[in-house]
Parts: sequence; structure tokens; C-alpha cells
Amino acid sequence: MIDIDRIITGFDRGLRTLFAPAASLRPQPGGDLPEGMLSREDKRLSAALMRINHSGEICAQALYQGQAMTAKNREIADSLEQASWEETEHLCWTENRIKELGGRKSLFNPLWYAGSLAIGAGVGLIGDKWNLGFLAETERQVERHLAGHLERLPLADLKSRAVVEQMKYDEIQHASMAVSLGGARLPFPARILMQLSSKAMTGITYWV
Repeated sequence: MIDIDRIITGFDRGLRTLFAPAASLRPQPGGDLPEGMLSREDKRLSAALMRINHSGEICAQALYQGQAMTAKNREIADSLEQASWEETEHLCWTENRIKELGGRKSLFNPLWYAGSLAIGAGVGLIGDKWNLGFLAETERQVERHLAGHLERLPLADLKSRAVVEQMKYDEIQHASMAVSLGGARLPFPARILMQLSSKAMTGITYWV
């Protein structure tokens, strides 16, 4: 049975995710580093990449919340909610870095959030092992995505690189958590579909 209290809490968190500044218990990675000598083009590139990462965290929040709402096992639901709170720190860090670079967040964030929430809730209804498997695969793909950003970020942008490196480490931990709780390996077509969807989202978010 779907927990109504979780739905109400999830709705409230959704509004906060989209419209309220995120908070972080941990200090922002690279916060004590000096701002690098970045050209206008370097700043534009870094801001665009951080905008993608910020939207990715919007999606992560929605996925976790949707999955937690429909998870059948209370322990698994609690673990998903805990991971969601940890991802909130990534939301805070990327938003702060976008501001520092003089960039802006994606105009499509409400759309990304709604779609991801629906996907997360739908996967949760299928069963906990697939719910966790979907989470693990998502985090693996995010890890690879962040590794690609580390290759593209300007070398002088040490502050952005520090944020991305910590995010990458955290995503690895979340994937391991999902597997340890019983996540199943998703079929190959499902993994490819996820990759294509992610590519479309990141391509749009880079510019808008």
C-alpha cells in the first residue's frame, strides 16, 4: 500500500527542491580554494557543465523520492530517503558554483523533476529488487558522466573540479548501497534506454 504521509512529504520536498535554496551539512568541496584564472569561455563552459550536474541532482532527488514512496520494504524506503538527503548536498554545491561562475540554472528543471518522480514511482511499483537495481544503474551512469566532466572542465577551475570529484565519490557509495540491499542487474535494453534518455536531457540542459 502506498504511504500517504510519504506522498505528502515528497510533495513538500519537491517544492523545496525546485524553489528553495538547498542546504549542506558538509563544507562545499573546494570552498577554501582560490578562484582560478578563467577566461570568459572557460567560465561559460564550467557554468554549463555545472548546470547539467545541478539538473542531474534535481532528477536524482525526484527519482529517490518517487522510489521511496512506492518501495514495498520500509528499510529500503528509509535507505532511499537517506540517500536523497545526501544528494541534497550535491544540489547545494552545484547551485553555489553556478552562481560563482555567473551562470544560471536550467529552465527545464520542473519538467526534469516531474518526469523523474514519475519514473521513480513507477520503478518502485515493479518491485524492490528492480527499484534498487535501477538506482544502482543510475548511479553508475552518473559516475561515468561525472568522470567525463572532469576531463572537460578547465584545468584552472579547481573549485568546480573539487565539487565534481566529491560528487563522483558519493555516487559510487550510493550504487554500492543499492547493490548491497539486493538490487538486480537491469537488462541491457533498459540500460541503453537510460543512457539515451540521459544524453537527451544533458544535451538540452547544456544550452537551456
